[in-house]
Amino acid sequence: MSNMSQNDMQAQWSQFVEQWNESVSRSFEQNMEAQSAFMDAWADAFEGSVPDEDQLNQGMKGYTRAYEVWMDAAERMMTRAGDVAEGEDVDATEFRDIWLQSANKAFKEVMSTSAFAAGTGQFVETMMEARKQADAASEEALQEWGFATRSDVMEVGERLVELERRQQRVEDKLDQLLEEN
Repeated sequence: MSNMSQNDMQAQWSQFVEQWNESVSRSFEQNMEAQSAFMDAWADAFEGSVPDEDQLNQGMKGYTRAYEVWMDAAERMMTRAGDVAEGEDVDATEFRDIWLQSANKAFKEVMSTSAFAAGTGQFVETMMEARKQADAASEEALQEWGFATRSDVMEVGERLVELERRQQRVEDKLDQLLEEN
């Protein structure tokens, strides 16, 4: 081999390693951002409520198991990166799949805890209260504009049902009177 081609090979190898390091670095950064976003969303679900000790312990255990899943994924990524550095042909989708599978497993670890269930329950309760307030505001606005509201329609429906019952009773009495005559 000539000196030039050996230098070219070293340059290509350096460029490959540099690109690989940037790719792995981006993957780790995206992983940390995903974990951070997940924890922010989880913390928001608990905002305004304090879980009991058992829920808190379970929540921390779930998060710890999720963290272990992420660290296992990082280790698998580094192993496969080492395989690439040794010349093995590794499909790039394998790296994506490692992160996607790990993300699913990590989320399951956290979502299966009673703490997450309690936080989700608190979130749903908050959303239901917000919906009630929005419904009340909508109803008030519709009334002010002279439109029929849901309550108005429900009331009309109830009155119609009652009128149908009364009509049926009157018809039954008329039939009874006609039979007697």
